[in-house]
Amino acid sequence: METKKLPKADLTTKSGMFFNIGLVISISLALFAFNYKVYEKESIFHASSLDINVEEMIEIPITNQTPPPPPIEQPIIKEMPNEIEVEKFDFVIDVDVPDEIVISDIEIAPPPIEDVETIFDIVESAPLPAGGMSAWNEYLQKNLKYPTQARRMGIEGTVIVVFVVNIDGSIQDLEVLRGIGGGCDEEALRVIKNAPKWEPGKQRGKPVRVRMRMPVRFKLG
Repeated sequence: METKKLPKADLTTKSGMFFNIGLVISISLALFAFNYKVYEKESIFHASSLDINVEEMIEIPITNQTPPPPPIEQPIIKEMPNEIEVEKFDFVIDVDVPDEIVISDIEIAPPPIEDVETIFDIVESAPLPAGGMSAWNEYLQKNLKYPTQARRMGIEGTVIVVFVVNIDGSIQDLEVLRGIGGGCDEEALRVIKNAPKWEPGKQRGKPVRVRMRMPVRFKLG
């Protein structure tokens, strides 16, 4: 069954009018788009609106620019001639030199001969008792006798005896340099005189006579 539209509901009769309206609207929009201008809003900031402390701003120092160094002057090299004339001088040496030089003989003095009888107080190698000082102390302890008179009188002290050690180690010229009495002086002389031979002192490697000073101590036990 075929349906028929009413004359009022049929839009095909008004298609021309709708076409013209749409065309006018599209042309109007195109013209408006070409003539439209966009203005940007300027943002204006005031210094009073910003929280900035001007006194706290960093001061930028003024830099002084040093002037460039002056240009270095290149040295001027002078060309010297290859040949230089040198004046000639005549040297005359006026010195009288004998034809023969005579060298006198050098006399070497012999070393001084030491007198055997000379007695030295200081030498390079001092005399020593036989066996050394430890053996000498043992000898005194065994052979030294305390005098009865000195023991009875309570005398004690040190006797200093001076003597000469010969080149063969024998002892002579004994004397008391400082005594204490009571028979101690004589006992010290006796013990030293009867001691074994000493090793003689030496000067320049040769045995010589040497004067010695030896203390002998007396002490009551």
